[in-house]
Amino acid sequence: MAKKKGKDSVSKKALKAEKALKAQTKSAAKAKKKSSKFSDDDADDANIDDILEQYAREQANFLAVKIAQTPRPSRRLNATLIPSPAHHGRKELFLFGGEAVNATGLAEFYNDLFVYSVETNIWRKVTSPNTPLPRSGHAMCLHLTTGVILLFGGEFSSPKQNTFYHYGDTWLLDGATREWTKLDVKKAPSARSGHRMTYWKNYILLHGGFRDLSQSTTYLGDLWAFDVTTYKWQQIEFATSAIKPEPRSGHSFLPAEDGAVVWGGYSKVKTSQKKIVGKVHSDAWTLKLSQDLKTVRWERRRKSGWAPSPRVGCSMMSHKGRGILYGGVYDTEETEETLDSVFYGDVYAYQISANKWFPLTLRPPRKRPVHQEKASAQTKTNELEENLSRLLGESENEDTRDAKLDDDSESEASDDEVVTRVEHPVTLSLPHPRFNAATAVLQDSLYIYGGVWENGDREFTLDSMYAIDLGKLDGVRVIWEDFAEDLAKAGQAEESDEDMDDELEDEEDEDMDEEEEESKEEAPDEMQADEADELAETADSLNIAPDPRPYLPHPRPFESLRKFYSRTANEFMEWAISSNKDGSKRGKELKRDAFELCEERWWERWEEVRAQEDQLEEMGGIGEIVEREAKTGKSRR
Repeated sequence: MAKKKGKDSVSKKALKAEKALKAQTKSAAKAKKKSSKFSDDDADDANIDDILEQYAREQANFLAVKIAQTPRPSRRLNATLIPSPAHHGRKELFLFGGEAVNATGLAEFYNDLFVYSVETNIWRKVTSPNTPLPRSGHAMCLHLTTGVILLFGGEFSSPKQNTFYHYGDTWLLDGATREWTKLDVKKAPSARSGHRMTYWKNYILLHGGFRDLSQSTTYLGDLWAFDVTTYKWQQIEFATSAIKPEPRSGHSFLPAEDGAVVWGGYSKVKTSQKKIVGKVHSDAWTLKLSQDLKTVRWERRRKSGWAPSPRVGCSMMSHKGRGILYGGVYDTEETEETLDSVFYGDVYAYQISANKWFPLTLRPPRKRPVHQEKASAQTKTNELEENLSRLLGESENEDTRDAKLDDDSESEASDDEVVTRVEHPVTLSLPHPRFNAATAVLQDSLYIYGGVWENGDREFTLDSMYAIDLGKLDGVRVIWEDFAEDLAKAGQAEESDEDMDDELEDEEDEDMDEEEEESKEEAPDEMQADEADELAETADSLNIAPDPRPYLPHPRPFESLRKFYSRTANEFMEWAISSNKDGSKRGKELKRDAFELCEERWWERWEEVRAQEDQLEEMGGIGEIVEREAKTGKSRR
């Protein structure tokens, strides 16, 4: 009986998949009828309805969720990369979908789900009977509080890319079981791709995107909210006269304290001569939200200094109250027949609350001081324990190490997996310029997967993956990089001679600079913390954001998060106690709140501290800031 019941369950799932396929292919057929004009080459293209139906039949053959270790994913573009929910205790990344052009020049779309463990460097492939159909240009979003992972939309095309199909389906991914669930929603955003999603309160927000119907492309500017408690979509509408961003796709959509922020993007507009041209957006907008979604409004942001040059294909990732941007491309049309493109490989940080941009540059790891007092760390720990116990009214023996002081601490591994650290090669050069790379931020590290680079009429999907520590910026960890042959084909070898000439000129300039520096007086290579505070006053002359919370302790130059917390723990603990008005939190919960505020404060002023460090190094060639123990007893001086 149990077996028969299992077979019936499988049959029901297969029928359900076929029913969903019929609804999808019916919409695809309508879109296909609108494209009535085809060339001779189009007639040889495969029927998109037949392709989708075949995928659905193959999908129904999977009887259960299966997870198996696998080599790294094949090269692809327009895939999504998101971090796993934090409360699962795993340092993992999810990669889903994407597309690629095979050796015969035909387009291939993927619906495989990969899970990457950043600690073990192991990839696993997930197959299940209820996986979304192949697609690219879709959007996925992790709701940090609940751990809900939402997928919406995307596109699919025939092998020769003559006909397109846009999805309008909504899916949930369980981060623990890796199982997909399709939501049957009556009201939802229209089918699209190139849209962006972010989170706020108990909502996941969706904005923009486009629909390509072969003969015409429509760009969208509507706004939707998905309630993670009811699993329902709600459109946020605005008055006709209300100001709002122009329709766009491929933009940045970031969470903010009072809503969300939109930056950049791309669309096609009609000029006064009725000519359709591409438009690269470089404007920024704040979405002001409240629990009553009928009172929502858009506010345009002022342009700020240090902003990156106009570009597309570079959506920002959210990290500690700021957006992290990598790469992009800008097209310059010289004639009607040629198109010159500029590709970028730089990294920018965008402070959301202050509306300020900061370029992020790599620098070699700082040398640690040779002479350190062995008792220093233990003495500070003992004092910290005594102070916290006094504030909380607890005994001196309570363990104060429960706060997360080290972001590199090992997470829990699965029962069948032993955590082993993997050392990747590190370079001080940013990855090769590209656009449309899949990026994600996981525990203060930016991960960059794939991307596209063009040389003349040839397009290269770069097979690579990197990680950058956003706190240290001490180099780029190369997880893998396998496109040397592509660069050689693109004629990089011929350009190496020109690069060599430039390097020789740079070396001559550096030699001249060194001769000038030798004539100057040597600056001290070690500095006390109080002396660093005096020099930090020069930050007023820098173009940095004003301090939104000057009443909180401020990080010092060259001070790590661990040291900052050790120095200011008492002040942040007092804040945690004063905020606990109902007295519901005790002990470890208060310590956790204190550390979270300290960590938020450290990242809030990170760009300012970094600018001060750079200026201090230019002024005196500082080797290291060393904090010494406070002296006790009488001084003999």
